[in-house]
Amino acid sequence: MLQCAMTTRFLAPLLALSLFAGAAHHDLRSVSKSVTSLLWGIAQEEGRMPGLDTPVLDLYPELADLKTGGREAVTVRQLFTMSSGLSWEEPIRYGMNNDETGLYWRSSQARYLFDRPLVAKNVFNYNGGATAVLADILARRTGMPLQDYAQRKLFAPLGITDWEWQKDVRGRPMSFAGLRLRPRDLATIGQLLLQRGQWQGKQVVPAQWIDESLKPHVETGDGLQYGYQWWSGMVEAAGGRHRWHAGFGNGGQRLFIVPALALVVVITAGGYDDAGSGRHANALFRSIAAALTP
Repeated sequence: MLQCAMTTRFLAPLLALSLFAGAAHHDLRSVSKSVTSLLWGIAQEEGRMPGLDTPVLDLYPELADLKTGGREAVTVRQLFTMSSGLSWEEPIRYGMNNDETGLYWRSSQARYLFDRPLVAKNVFNYNGGATAVLADILARRTGMPLQDYAQRKLFAPLGITDWEWQKDVRGRPMSFAGLRLRPRDLATIGQLLLQRGQWQGKQVVPAQWIDESLKPHVETGDGLQYGYQWWSGMVEAAGGRHRWHAGFGNGGQRLFIVPALALVVVITAGGYDDAGSGRHANALFRSIAAALTP
């Protein structure tokens, strides 16, 4: 079943039209990656984070033995755009060949990611390990667990109180897949993006970070583009073609925004590990957009 929440410039103030049954928070899977990116932007504005062109292994002195074969040149920016070139297999279905499963129990997620060869640098390759390492750097630099930083710097300012961030077997919040929110609260995050990081007169996320992270940086090979943990593409709506940005999650979880139309669409679903759920969610978004008039 697909469920949808929507806000637009035609529905003011913020209004969530939701078919989501009940007020329980929903498992968003990889939409978590996009929210992690927002947290990085906040911490960067506070002067806590390294520059995006910093080689990642320079931030891990304990991994000096891995500075070979070109891995020493992989940057923070390349982790954000999933173009590090590090070998990584992450199909939609979990199993023995899914490298993401190791993130749940490895003691050092950074070593787990970087202890593999470079295969295609600067080419997009979906990689949850990249997000896990970004979150680890964030926790180290802010001095607090990811979920605590999220509560203080993002969720509390937005008035989001009913949420959960699932943890792995070592007690770490799963930055790449563990966030659970109510659809209406995910729509609030979408509205925050439309407002370039402002909420009720306060700049929660730096506008420059919103602009840069939503901007398409790499081609994904399927007609879409990828920014800093955000997807991007084009949609027909209101008599023209408009750029959208989105957080995608396994099983049909979606947060779409179309800035030119002041449109936010949240879709949640239960088809985990089913590629068809994602296609149905994308088709539903296109149908919603196509129904808008100039």
